[in-house]
Amino acid sequence: MDANGLASAFGGAGRGGLGWIFPAIALATWVAVPAYAALVRGRFYAAFAGVLLTVSLPAALVLHARLREAVSTDLVGPLDLVFAYSMLAAGIQFAHLVRARMRGSLFRWCVSIPGQTFIAAGMLAGPWLLLLLPLRLLFDALDWTTVLSAWIYLESLPLVLSVPSILTSITTRQETVRFRLSRTGPDEMKRIPVERYRGREPAPLVERPLRIVQLTDTHLGPWQSVDRLRRRIAVLAERKPDLVTLTGDFLTMESMGSPGCLDRALEPLAPIADRCVAIFGNHDHEAPDPIRSAMRNIGIRLLVDEEDCFATPIGPVQVIGADFVHRGHHQRLSELLTRYPRREEHLRLLLLHDPIGFHALPWDEVDLVLSGHTHGGQVGLVSLGIDWTVLTPSRWPDQGLFARGGSRLYVHRGTGFYGFPMRIGVPAEHSLLEIIPA
Repeated sequence: MDANGLASAFGGAGRGGLGWIFPAIALATWVAVPAYAALVRGRFYAAFAGVLLTVSLPAALVLHARLREAVSTDLVGPLDLVFAYSMLAAGIQFAHLVRARMRGSLFRWCVSIPGQTFIAAGMLAGPWLLLLLPLRLLFDALDWTTVLSAWIYLESLPLVLSVPSILTSITTRQETVRFRLSRTGPDEMKRIPVERYRGREPAPLVERPLRIVQLTDTHLGPWQSVDRLRRRIAVLAERKPDLVTLTGDFLTMESMGSPGCLDRALEPLAPIADRCVAIFGNHDHEAPDPIRSAMRNIGIRLLVDEEDCFATPIGPVQVIGADFVHRGHHQRLSELLTRYPRREEHLRLLLLHDPIGFHALPWDEVDLVLSGHTHGGQVGLVSLGIDWTVLTPSRWPDQGLFARGGSRLYVHRGTGFYGFPMRIGVPAEHSLLEIIPA
């Protein structure tokens, strides 16, 4: 089948000569990128790229064809060009990851961001189209052509959502998060409220809280440049935290191929490095040496199933850093907490990258767990002030504060993200935690 035949198969050739461009680029990317990746980088990345393209492109092809039939004739050409450019950017982005490295702002804004936005929209559009399919079939059976002609705009909602989500993905708002610890709580893990002050400073507390800045899931890459992360860290450091906890997943494929980038991003922490402590996340085990080097160069203590103690204005704090494991959380955490028992008169903190381990935590063994990993759920309604994300129905604590017995878990939304290539309704977190001891 030639390019025009392919476009016709998806309904793209009926209203002008540009309808073939997007399907042709999509098909070429679908075949060429995994093949190129398999030859140069290996089967794992080839499979990764192939799966993402297979998940995202069918819905994008369907929406393109239907939108061409729905829009006015003078908009068909621009529509074709937008889809073609987005697809081309996505293909170049996937190909660039075969020999990944951090790129400049021109490449990020012209290639990485539009390409990843397009892939994310396509991934969301697939389930959305399937959800709406029964109604489309009903309208078609009833020959409701007027309804069908407007139905495409509802089907295109993931494409519309992707535009404002670019801002959600690249911006942050300064927050102060307040909560009180307790020696009692529910028998089962339960979300509990916190005080959040966004874009403004709250009134001072009568009693001095423990002030913690948590950095997690920075994922230096196309959405998180070195300069942007460095500026964000500098702002947080200026808030005079008692402790800075870095809870893992610092790099992406791009930054793993760019030695020294994490060192430069973390430099604002050097003056307060004696108050900083870090752990590994899951992705850090893919490239542990750059992480170790950066922490050593800045002067940050990296805890790999170890403890450290800090003197703070509210008293001594014991910090235990758990290394990331995929399974066996109960045994690993029990052994770790037995090896480092509670110190008298110390507040006891556990740094645990993946919050799923909170379920396996021995009862009342720690006062507070700080986690990341979930990126706050990444898709949800948090931007609207509603604590719901796609992870809310699961066992995974997605973002915010949770309680079980006398232990509390705070899940940070993360500074960056990785995997699903965009934040939708769940902004990055840029917060100072003010924690009131029990």
